[in-house]
Amino acid sequence: QVQLVESGGGLVQPGGSLRLSCVVSGNLFMLGSLDWHRQAPGKQREFVASITRFGNTYYAESVKGRFTISRDNPKKTVYLQVNNLQPEDTAIYYCVHGTGVWGQGTQVTVSS
Repeated sequence: QVQLVESGGGLVQPGGSLRLSCVVSGNLFMLGSLDWHRQAPGKQREFVASITRFGNTYYAESVKGRFTISRDNPKKTVYLQVNNLQPEDTAIYYCVHGTGVWGQGTQVTVSS
């Protein structure tokens, strides 16, 4: 059984930064990849970034160079550092475990 709890969202101005966190409870943290997805208002959910249990990372083209995914295995936590945020990054950001379990999401709003 896996549960994911995200935090770190908020309201930032364009060009700002945030660090999103996702704490994974249960015994399956090391048994799968961990992804971040997002859903903007009126749009479908989309993939943002992924990190495998070996530390390999993958990013959507729209966030490459601005977002960085990382994981702290002893803390069972995955992070998403989001820099140079733009209004189009406004969305609910979800953490997703490789078993298909989703967190409840954390809201990121980019506005001046």
